[in-house]
Amino acid sequence: MTYKATLKVKFDTEWTSTSYSFDNFSGFGDMMLPEEHYTFQIPAEDLNTLQLFRFFATVARAMGHDDINIMKGACGVAFGEDRSVENMRKVADEFELTLGEDLRKKFEDMQQAEEEWSRIKYGPVGTVLPDGVLEEEQCEE
Repeated sequence: MTYKATLKVKFDTEWTSTSYSFDNFSGFGDMMLPEEHYTFQIPAEDLNTLQLFRFFATVARAMGHDDINIMKGACGVAFGEDRSVENMRKVADEFELTLGEDLRKKFEDMQQAEEEWSRIKYGPVGTVLPDGVLEEEQCEE
């Protein structure tokens, strides 16, 4: 048994001329098409979610949306209020992002790491260790 699936999106536009427009006596200027018809179709039997979103981004660009707003829309889907914080954290971790709720902890972790580095760098009595000493000690261990 074989499985075949197709995803098709159809986008049609039609402009109606107004009586106030005298461009080329037809109501449409050289830069305006009176109507446009687009059909986007892809095989969908093995389509993953990234490919699906790329497909819809193509459709959105054809409708006049720019890349920044398409990216904002995707982030709105991923990080919208209707999503669980747990799932948002999973996505944020995958893309090396930090949620606003986690900034304080990240800042505290960075401060702690800097304090630890200062302690190691200045040695037990507060003297600055010469360059290369830490690397030599790590190699001996």
